[in-house]
Amino acid sequence: MTGQQLIISGVGGQGILFLTRILAETAIGQGMPVMTSETHGMAQRGGVVISHLKAGEFSSPLVRPGRADGLIAMKEENVAIHRHFLRPGGWIVVNAKAAPADLDGHPVHAIDADLLALELGNPQSLNLILLGFSLARLAASGNLFCTADQVIGTIERRLAEKGKLRDASLAALRLGMENAAG
Repeated sequence: MTGQQLIISGVGGQGILFLTRILAETAIGQGMPVMTSETHGMAQRGGVVISHLKAGEFSSPLVRPGRADGLIAMKEENVAIHRHFLRPGGWIVVNAKAAPADLDGHPVHAIDADLLALELGNPQSLNLILLGFSLARLAASGNLFCTADQVIGTIERRLAEKGKLRDASLAALRLGMENAAG
């Protein structure tokens, strides 16, 4: 893959910026140039947060409408708000009980990450559950620029001195991967 443009969307407190950093560091670890940009809005009050991630040779950090290869949405409502960024055929991974309807032919992968995070006993882990799910669903088919092993390596390096946080993060990532069958 020569490059990839992603939109990561949610609300304040869902770990959008952390997820973007993990993906950016993973791309850098592969020798890819990376650009990111985010809009925080009213993040501390549960407002919409959107992050643009470009891995590969690009000249601007913002993803233009109609150009994103994928959208990772931490909230189902954000699919309607940000799907205009997707190119034709661009994929959607969404935290939802079921895939939203009427998405103009975009492949949609839905997982109830909120429920899994609660079952894990770590409600803040939904971002990594969603990432693990994304990796398991998309990386093998070449629809994501990185693999699960590469992301695991990034998390292990980034959180090397934070044992409990590292272990909880990896557990959440693996839970998302385990729930990607189907």
